[in-house]
Amino acid sequence: MGEKVLLDAGVVTRCRRRVHLENDPEARDLPQAPLDPGIEQRIADATEHRRSVADWFGATFGSDWTEIPRTGTQRDRAQLTLDAMRAGVRYISAAQLPDDAEGGRRGSIDLLVRAEGGYVPVLVARHKTTDPGQGARVTPIETPLPELATTDSTRKVRPQPRDQLRLAHAVRLLAACGMGAGDRYGGAIGVDADVVVWHDLRNPNWPGGRTALTEYETRFGDRLAVAEAAATGAEPLARPSRINECRGCPWWPTCEAQLRESRDVSLVVRGEDASALREQGVSTVDELAAIPLARAEELNLTGVRNTDAVLQAKAWLRDIPLVRRVRELDVPRADVEVDVDMESYADAGAYLWGCWLSGADVGQAHGYRAFATWDPLPSDDEGRSFAEFWAWFTGVRRYAFERGLSFRAYCYNELAENRWMLASAERFAGKPGVPSVAEVREFISSAEWVDLFQIVRDQFLCPRGKGLKVIAPSAGFAWRDPEASGENSMRWYREAVGLGGGEVDETQRDRLLTYNEDDVRATWTIRNWMTSDAAADVPYAEDL
Repeated sequence: MGEKVLLDAGVVTRCRRRVHLENDPEARDLPQAPLDPGIEQRIADATEHRRSVADWFGATFGSDWTEIPRTGTQRDRAQLTLDAMRAGVRYISAAQLPDDAEGGRRGSIDLLVRAEGGYVPVLVARHKTTDPGQGARVTPIETPLPELATTDSTRKVRPQPRDQLRLAHAVRLLAACGMGAGDRYGGAIGVDADVVVWHDLRNPNWPGGRTALTEYETRFGDRLAVAEAAATGAEPLARPSRINECRGCPWWPTCEAQLRESRDVSLVVRGEDASALREQGVSTVDELAAIPLARAEELNLTGVRNTDAVLQAKAWLRDIPLVRRVRELDVPRADVEVDVDMESYADAGAYLWGCWLSGADVGQAHGYRAFATWDPLPSDDEGRSFAEFWAWFTGVRRYAFERGLSFRAYCYNELAENRWMLASAERFAGKPGVPSVAEVREFISSAEWVDLFQIVRDQFLCPRGKGLKVIAPSAGFAWRDPEASGENSMRWYREAVGLGGGEVDETQRDRLLTYNEDDVRATWTIRNWMTSDAAADVPYAEDL
């Protein structure tokens, strides 16, 4: 009999096949991809944030606080945590909770707070836990006790399902060792580290009226069964299937090889739709491609158009990266055009607004210009750079209008740009040159703001994905930096501003500017290519 399977909180939001591989003794020597640099950087940022919050608690609460050493064995750390709880220490950072062998659980929590009846878990996350609004139950970070929580009229809880599931795991571990203050509440300290948001884990606010606890129990029970089957060599309960998580998973090389060998249908249709197709007897890309388009509507799919699924399978078999949905491509054009791309650093802010000016003469040189702040975010200087971007941008727009010229601005997936334009207008309201939220809303809802991502999605089938880095090469564009990616830009930014106390590397600023310039040149290239004769070389769907 092997060792008892013990799982941490991460499994409840992890792919079932990954849970299998992590617990399968025969998988230990299988190839794994190196950790993605972007993910590695986010882990480092989160660790740094937890360190700063723990330091604050130590400086603020003195003898009422202790930190469990991060060195030593897990068993030793768990014993130290248990000793601290039994001694009634008010705040315990970096807690390693005792294993719950009967429940199959193990885990740690960033902070334990002694409340009425025992301890409650608090996680420290480097993301936002609230948004502007009302209804969040919070306490100031100086008094992190659930019984003191009040309803905040200026904040609403930002949906973070992973946070609640992690807290549910912790309350179960606390209950198993007899040190919990019940299973109702768990807290979260976000990136701003100013309040503790208290989640009611028994609130039926999940789909179908479920609570965070019931959702957790269902997911954890499933993952435990998967892990135990893997550990004992029983029939696997989880088979490989491509989902969004695969992109950053260390086990992707193993799963990809298996999926390609079997020509699995999830290579072109992901997630629940792939499962639905298998239930309908369609397991391979070949079987999906063989379905007549006239019968496509018989398929039970929800995440993709039925005919698109069949056409994407046909394109995948022919290794075609793009397929036209329409005979004639259509992109709104204007006399004066500006391509816009924003660079942000996680939730900390937007440090760079890049623009590519083209079209009719507006009294300014065509080409690239950037509006940046190199003060480490968050920083008031971000407001200055945004104001300068907005002044230039609206100046070009106004110049065109006054001369009877049409104007349009373009981005690729407007969600990010819209978010930070609105957030910047709100955060820096009243600063010189910063527009009102209403002014920003007026522009982004106008026909002058064009999302090329939506146009590509509406007019092309994209078997390999719709991202800018995937689509632009079909238009003949290539980034100058071979490592260009949104994830890598996060690392470059840290080095460019010396984030975390490191030395400033100004060469990384130049690298970020080049990367941003290429992004706006890419959208300009796609637009011009789509309105040229060259785009007619892309196969038309009905001809497949």
